[in-house]
Amino acid sequence: MFEALSGKLQNVFRNLRGLGKISESNVSDSLREVRLALLEADVNFKVAKDFIDRVKEKAIGQRVIQSIQPGQQIIKLIHDELVALLGDQNAELDLTGSPACVMLVGLHGSGKTTTCGKLARLLHKQGRTPLLVGADVYRPAAMDQVETLGRQLELPVFVRPGETDVLRIAQESMAWARQNLRNTVLFDTAGRLQIDETLVQELVRLRDLVHPSEILLVLDAATGQEAVNVATHFDQALQITGAVLTKLDGDARGGAALSLKAVTGRPIKFAGLGEKLEDLEPFHPERMASRILGMGDVVSLVEKAAEAVDIEDARRMEEKMRKGRFSLEDFLEQLRQMRKLGSLESIVRLLPGGEQMLQGADLHRSEKDFRRMEAMICGMTPRERRSPEILNARRRQRIARGSGVSVAELNSLLSRFQQMQQMMKKLGKFQKTMGRLGMPPSHLFRR
Repeated sequence: MFEALSGKLQNVFRNLRGLGKISESNVSDSLREVRLALLEADVNFKVAKDFIDRVKEKAIGQRVIQSIQPGQQIIKLIHDELVALLGDQNAELDLTGSPACVMLVGLHGSGKTTTCGKLARLLHKQGRTPLLVGADVYRPAAMDQVETLGRQLELPVFVRPGETDVLRIAQESMAWARQNLRNTVLFDTAGRLQIDETLVQELVRLRDLVHPSEILLVLDAATGQEAVNVATHFDQALQITGAVLTKLDGDARGGAALSLKAVTGRPIKFAGLGEKLEDLEPFHPERMASRILGMGDVVSLVEKAAEAVDIEDARRMEEKMRKGRFSLEDFLEQLRQMRKLGSLESIVRLLPGGEQMLQGADLHRSEKDFRRMEAMICGMTPRERRSPEILNARRRQRIARGSGVSVAELNSLLSRFQQMQQMMKKLGKFQKTMGRLGMPPSHLFRR
């Protein structure tokens, strides 16, 4: 989403790193480019102006710290102000109440129903017992969609097909939640193509009935400054507690994310990063600022890895690698584990300098290669995966035909796997040698 903004800011930073000293002239020139980059990203005009004024005020006359280049100090100031602009710190959900009620509101097409399912999944993983409530009585397929999400998540759903009274649905769903020990109720409310007073008043009555601890406004990041106008209107009517920005994986310019907190005073609590139910994550301003400035987000990458990889499985795999017993079955498992982290592009973007690494890289081809490797290994019998040395010409032809590749591609995979096995065996022997000498290999890498 922030590709264009990130690219422009990194160009500015390259010039800043070469500064010999901080002066009003060179600071003004650099910040003028930052301001233009923010405006082109659809950031609110007043927000961009105030942002630049704060950075300039702090930068001019700043005492240069020894061993730190002047330009680096300005970059740090921009980073810190960007974090403040996005909200300083992650705003957690308030889930007080028995049960705790969360209303999801927004315009039609913003992604409320899908976000409701994503949030239910996230809360369930945290140990909550959510109930999804279909409170959209206007869109014909809304309740069907909520039921489908409930089946996918294996979570209960409360719907009343044919009922047009939203308040009655709310009352009955709250009673059902208490009887069935559900401690969190998520209301998927109706949206409109544009804001209208009838919709807003219905939401006000629902709010007054269920007394939600959270009213989350779901906003499509692609709507830019209009998202801020929508947020202002909903906040004035409902006193929203936060926002969920959807479609942050798209090509939106990012103005909504950078303007929302400053204009409305309400924090962004979650970010939707894809269509899958697992593609929702808490919004961390500092991490997002680091991504925008091309510094990566290693913390989020580590969290994704910890969620996707089982620790015991990782230890068993490490033991196999050390002993040279790594098979094609293990290799297949590793490919699938890596796919759980997301696409290669999403992983690279979380690395420092990831945007530069992506330039000229054909990651779509790499993704395709991984799928082809998986297909080739899946085309083998369990015995062939464990003992690839038995793969004669006839077996290789069968596997190639079954997986839709050429024999040459299969041979290339087997050759690379054999080289990897040999490397692991050498590493295992090296570790044993170090162990006999009373020097564990890990000592060699300590500082």
